Amino acid sequence: MISGEKIIEILVSIGDKIEENKVYLTELDASIGDGDHGLNMSKGFLAVKEALKDVDSKNIGGILKKAGMALVSHVGGASGPLYGTAFMKAAVIVNDKESVGIDDFINILKAAIDGVVMRGKAQEGDKTMLDAIMPAYRAGKASREEGKACSEVLEAVSNAALKGAENTEKIAAKKGRASYLGDRSIGHKDPGAVSASIMLKTIYDCLK
Repeated sequence: MISGEKIIEILVSIGDKIEENKVYLTELDASIGDGDHGLNMSKGFLAVKEALKDVDSKNIGGILKKAGMALVSHVGGASGPLYGTAFMKAAVIVNDKESVGIDDFINILKAAIDGVVMRGKAQEGDKTMLDAIMPAYRAGKASREEGKACSEVLEAVSNAALKGAENTEKIAAKKGRASYLGDRSIGHKDPGAVSASIMLKTIYDCLK
């Protein structure tokens, strides 16, 4: 089981990884979008770090809700509302819990997907963050059902997210600014899918 303190540590690590990849994410977005995804995500996770300084570590739902609110408030463009909603929907699943396990994590992924679908009206194959998160959820759920160890489940989630993000290079965008390019968006990875894969890999790296 993972404590609230560990969840905070993971969120801070995610912020550090986003910061490390800020320029890369911005370059990806410059090819098919506004060119600000990395900068916006960096700004958002700096706000998350600040917000978590005085959060109640004994309520994991409260931690995720606070992170989500910080992202909505500080990340520009579509990413703020989408990631913020994902975190806030996930928060409901684990509200008042002092610790969470691998089944909670799978449920958190499902709730995050539901939040992104509701907010963004997108689906898998539209060249969005869902193309990383949805395969990750399926891989994690399947691994769990096969009775694999928690670390193996997290690894399956991470690997599927990375592969999903890579695969966005092969499809045309159907949502957001990138959709204006149509087939010209093929050959470029979706920055949202890449940032989602970075988050899920960081979770695995922190817990393996």
